[in-house]
Formats: sequence, structure tokens, C-alpha cells
Amino acid sequence: MYYIIVYDVNVDRVQKMLKLMREYVNHVQNSVFEGELTDAQLAELKEKVRDLMNEEEDSIIIYCVGSKRWSNREVLGIEKRSADNFI
Repeated sequence: MYYIIVYDVNVDRVQKMLKLMREYVNHVQNSVFEGELTDAQLAELKEKVRDLMNEEEDSIIIYCVGSKRWSNREVLGIEKRSADNFI
């Protein structure tokens, strides 16, 4: 499945969350990531995110788009990191 993941975490955890997300999905912009994940990868990522985050301060939103093929993505302005560059 194809996912878009957005996070808003305390500044103390931003770099750790960024590093974790980059292991699984493509870094698109600031705290926005997207990419294909298997069910097992998603479950593993969620477990690691829960270990890292403070549920009383932080927010992680995971959108399941289904397939990149069926998603419609429009960028206005400068695209900081294109996910199209990945193989």
C-alpha cells in the first residue's frame, strides 16, 4: 500500500523521528513522507514511532492512499524533494 505520513513532534524528538521515517519512506517536505509499505513494514514503523513519541505531546498522521498509481498529487510552488527520483 502507498502511505503519506505527517508528524508534529516536540523539537527534542524531531531529528530522531526524521531519521526513523527516512528508513521506511521518502522524505518529501519538512515533516511529510510518502512511500510504499508492506503491512509488516507499517506495523514495524508504528511500533518504533510509538516507542519514540510522547503520546501526550506528539502527533503522527498516517494516510493510506492505496496505490501511488491511483493517487493524484499536485505541488504548488517548489517541490523540495521529489519522490519520483527514487527507484
